[in-house]
Amino acid sequence: MRQLVLFGVVLACCGPARAEDKGTPVELAGMKSVTPAEWKEEKPSNSMRLTQFKLPKAEGDAADAELAFFSFPGGSGTLKQNLDRQVAKFADEGRTDKAEKVKVGDIEATYQDVAGSFKKKAFPMATDFTLVKDQRQLYVVFDGKDGKQYYATLLGGKATVEKHKKGFEEFLKNFK
Repeated sequence: MRQLVLFGVVLACCGPARAEDKGTPVELAGMKSVTPAEWKEEKPSNSMRLTQFKLPKAEGDAADAELAFFSFPGGSGTLKQNLDRQVAKFADEGRTDKAEKVKVGDIEATYQDVAGSFKKKAFPMATDFTLVKDQRQLYVVFDGKDGKQYYATLLGGKATVEKHKKGFEEFLKNFK
């Protein structure tokens, strides 16, 4: 009997994945995907965000990364304006940036990767900022089948963003 109880304790502790070990379902543009389990959903920090997540920091980085999803009624400008606005969040010196086409589910999207010193602001429309070195942002913009434009911004230390890049890309591809 003692062995059966011990087996039950081991199974409860280390057996099949518990609900909290699974990722969070996310619905955008009428499609769904599930985040990696280590991403933790948070209450959106402002009303412009549909949802947001904390992604655990990599060794050597000072803070966790943040992933936020947005959609604005009427959009927020042309694709070029959106990409330029993301690049402008980083100081010119030492900045790198590239953009390419990817798929979010079966929808074509633009995927931008910007790195350098991030101009951190106290709130989105603030004019003052503090430079935070060695930051990286993955930004995705796409038009949903529902007629809305969607944006995803993954921002954090370079090592942390690199740690989560593959999971982020898989998460995007898995939208159905």
